[in-house]
Amino acid sequence: MTSTHHKKLLHTEIVPIRWGDMDAVGHVNNTIFFRYIEQARIGWFNSLGVLEPVNGVGPSLISTSCTFFKQLAYPGNVEVKTYCSEIGRSSVTTIIEMRPSYDPEVVYAEGTAKIVWVDYTKGKSVPLPNEIRNSAAD
Repeated sequence: MTSTHHKKLLHTEIVPIRWGDMDAVGHVNNTIFFRYIEQARIGWFNSLGVLEPVNGVGPSLISTSCTFFKQLAYPGNVEVKTYCSEIGRSSVTTIIEMRPSYDPEVVYAEGTAKIVWVDYTKGKSVPLPNEIRNSAAD
């Protein structure tokens, strides 16, 4: 699924592969990849200081996907790189690449996530915080 969109590196997160991430077949369960994506997204938000909702306004994940190229296994770490694919008035679409520490030159999975900034009380989108916009700008 290697993207043909323009992408800018936003954040790199190293996530440990835990023994409990594996399933009965002996590889990381496919649902865990979404937790790795989430951990990287939260790490990015933390690095910008925008994780905590301010005045009832904050992020909402509206779509996510993952394509699995190779199986991950314990032990090791996963380098999760988050790139900006598209930025709109109230949303940002990210592309995520995952590489294990034991095979760092190979992308084992690639995903996407679209995040919209919303006013939780009104249930309506609001402009992205400047920190997100500046991080994603060229």
